[in-house]
Amino acid sequence: ALIGSCTNSSYEDMCKSASIARQALKHGLKAKSQFTVTPGSEQIRATMERDGLSEPLRAIGGVVLANACGPCIGQWNRQDVKKGEANTIITSYNRNFTGRNDANPATHAFVASPEIVTALALAGNLAFNPETDSLTAPDGHQFKLKSPYGDELPEKGFDPGQDTYQAPPTDCSSLSVEIDPSSQRLALLSPFDKWDGQDLIDMPILIKVKGKCTTDHISAAGPWLKYRGHLDNLSNNLLIGAVNADNDKMNWVKNQLSGVYAEVPQVARDYKAQGVPWVVVAGENYGEGSSREHAALEPRHLGGRAVIVISFARIHGIQMM
Repeated sequence: ALIGSCTNSSYEDMCKSASIARQALKHGLKAKSQFTVTPGSEQIRATMERDGLSEPLRAIGGVVLANACGPCIGQWNRQDVKKGEANTIITSYNRNFTGRNDANPATHAFVASPEIVTALALAGNLAFNPETDSLTAPDGHQFKLKSPYGDELPEKGFDPGQDTYQAPPTDCSSLSVEIDPSSQRLALLSPFDKWDGQDLIDMPILIKVKGKCTTDHISAAGPWLKYRGHLDNLSNNLLIGAVNADNDKMNWVKNQLSGVYAEVPQVARDYKAQGVPWVVVAGENYGEGSSREHAALEPRHLGGRAVIVISFARIHGIQMM
């Protein structure tokens, strides 16, 4: 059970979850599942600590994580299940695409409000209905949760927390960025080749995507995020989550030059090495989800020249341009 993220960790959200936790603590009950809390900002984290909201969440077994994207975008070193093992999680995050949170395609992720997620963590059962069902305390007595309450805004105002901003120099003209050429995590960007003004013809289709194609399908997050500063390495995740309409498989496409099937990034790199521009074909709302600029950069970096779809998600369409 996981609560928080940038979307559902307002002061009111955290107050309501803390009120559920306090009720459980009065009866000596703790969470029956793993329970994590991700503050959506430094301001929320600091205000939670000041107003005593983090304490009851920790007391029922919760772990308060750093105020970052965290498990919502796959920054979760999950150890309790193996990849490929079927399991269920429930979160208050804003998206539940396949494999997004823990890189496990067999994880079924359900989304609920922070207070419902907290209640289900205490029950340890997705069938638990806090409006009608009772919880059992360690001594055997049963009790029902009362409707949670949370102040919309903190009475004392928000605590801004730690100021970690570092202002840039006023004059950057004499500065240069030096990166170790052997670094696997950072690399300077090079401008893309300019269009020569000629029509692009006879381009092979790298993949015709079947069904939904979000930014998670185009550029997976999770363990790949360590390469965010190295576009070439990050591009090894290009469209690996997309389903190929020709064979209903993920990350398995036919190289139109050799006739051999291989992983999507490998085929794209082969086309690029041979100077052959390629195209992606997909359906509606291509690129929905996180506004992940790498999902727009990677196809171009690996030699793509067009993405032909029925429609683009608004933000992704802008980034493509």
